[in-house]
Amino acid sequence: MIPGIRVCAGIVEEMLRHARNEPRIECCGLLAGRDHAITAIFPAKNALASATTYEIAPQELFQLFRRMRSEGLDHMGIYHSHPAGENAPSPRDIEQAYYPHEAYFIISPEPSAPRAVRAFSIRDGLVEELEIEIVTQ
Repeated sequence: MIPGIRVCAGIVEEMLRHARNEPRIECCGLLAGRDHAITAIFPAKNALASATTYEIAPQELFQLFRRMRSEGLDHMGIYHSHPAGENAPSPRDIEQAYYPHEAYFIISPEPSAPRAVRAFSIRDGLVEELEIEIVTQ
């Protein structure tokens, strides 16, 4: 059985919207929730403004985590887009997977992508695709 991650439908739509609104750079952000389901999205600015990599500036990252905490949410994932190419973890994505217990979502902004939203577990250099279970809030 493939492990899965539960995500509210609106969150998936927000990730897609963010990626499509910034089609030339990797968009990025954090995902949070409670009761084992992602219920909140925290879009961030790609401090590198790059088409091939992303970084959330430390100060913004701190503010997002503070906001999550104040809203009583658990950090559950990170998302970013791959404007060109497959939405699977790149070697850099794997190398910089600093949150081994969170899900990594990779979004394709291409409307024709067969699976525009994919999620992965990345731990100690090992990548496992997660099944995304869409839930209602």
